[in-house]
Amino acid sequence: MSDLLEVINDPCLDPEERLGALRGYAAGKPGGNGEINNHIHTIYSFSPYTPAMAALKAHEAGLEAAGSVDHDSAAAAAELKAAAAELGIGGCSGFEIRVSFRKRPGGSPGPLAERKINNPDSEGVAYITVQGIPSPALEKTAAFLKPIREARLVRSRNMTGAANRLLEDAGLPQIDFENDVLKKSQYERGGEITERHIMAAAAAKCVEQFGMGPELVRGLRQKFGIDAGAKLENLLSDPSNPHYLYDLLGVLKTGFLPGFFIQPDENECIPAKQAVDFALSVQAIPAYSYLGDVGESPTGDKKAEKFEDDYLPELFEEIRAAGFRAITYMPPRNTPEQLERIRKFCVEGNYMEISGVDINSSRQSFNCPEVLKPELRHLLDTTWALIAHEYLASADPAWGLFSSENPLASLPLSERLGIYAGAGKALDRGHPGESAPDIIEHLRKGRNFS
Repeated sequence: MSDLLEVINDPCLDPEERLGALRGYAAGKPGGNGEINNHIHTIYSFSPYTPAMAALKAHEAGLEAAGSVDHDSAAAAAELKAAAAELGIGGCSGFEIRVSFRKRPGGSPGPLAERKINNPDSEGVAYITVQGIPSPALEKTAAFLKPIREARLVRSRNMTGAANRLLEDAGLPQIDFENDVLKKSQYERGGEITERHIMAAAAAKCVEQFGMGPELVRGLRQKFGIDAGAKLENLLSDPSNPHYLYDLLGVLKTGFLPGFFIQPDENECIPAKQAVDFALSVQAIPAYSYLGDVGESPTGDKKAEKFEDDYLPELFEEIRAAGFRAITYMPPRNTPEQLERIRKFCVEGNYMEISGVDINSSRQSFNCPEVLKPELRHLLDTTWALIAHEYLASADPAWGLFSSENPLASLPLSERLGIYAGAGKALDRGHPGESAPDIIEHLRKGRNFS
């Protein structure tokens, strides 16, 4: 079985080979704890998991539904959904991009141009997701994302040069962009290169120079002035630590990344409305990603910092003007007070709520028990509504949740979401695409699913 697991999680293999290994792996029946996660990163951005392995990890954690969301890429979509079907859990897909709120559609400066929105690295730039991409739209999605990826590739090359200057000053080996970054990514297969790829290459040079263990901790302090802190220092002092790379990346993110980071331009971070308009044109769902001020981070992965909370009413005016249809947020990251407030804005603004926990490290759990709390259980239904939307819109674009041609378009959003949640749960989990036309016919006749 361990050999099959290696195949399932081999980034160099073809997706069909990974799926073939998954079919031969005795995964067992779905655990069925009711949890969901719609924000799982894969090898197509930066993650230890192929799409097939991400689905398997979700299944083993007892999740009933899982969705891929990669940076500037939807290349994981087909494999993750096929893997989810093999495992008998719900599957959906999307991508995450950074967009600009610096200017309004007419070209005048926007009120958020000089504000930190939900992006710790850039003012006037925000992370958003595009969720529930119908399968027939994946080719158009790849074409839409191609120039964004190309712009980021140029910036990544330039950032690698800046990182090399830091390494050179410290007397460390240089990063070879082609071999240490580009070839270690999935860029040529439609994936993206992120700052984490560059940091991983720098991490390898640090290990090459100092080794793993206390010598690395001393080297980081002496050469770069990086203090890992007691907890991470202990973890990096243990060469047998199975999460060594990801712990080291956590240190480099705060102590090394600022030294080589280059701000993206609007070729890479396109205007928010442009991204929203594209999503709606292919019947996908554009969602603003709420982060919220970070005090004592519930997940322990963010420093105390101010984001959107001081100006949420103004932010939602911009979200409405851009045409967003949903808000996505991560319950473990926020306080109950923040969650109650963002929910109020969603209800008042008639936005779909989508939840998921950002998974991009081997240390992270796929579980999100918070969604089982009474006040958040609606996020389970919106996940099944999202899954129904993706499969129904794949079978017939008119059945996209927000399509103006949807026979249910006149119903209030809350009622539509309830109907779609029932439809999502009624899909044949092993063959969701094949069962979608029957679901549509059922709804067309005015019959809902309880």
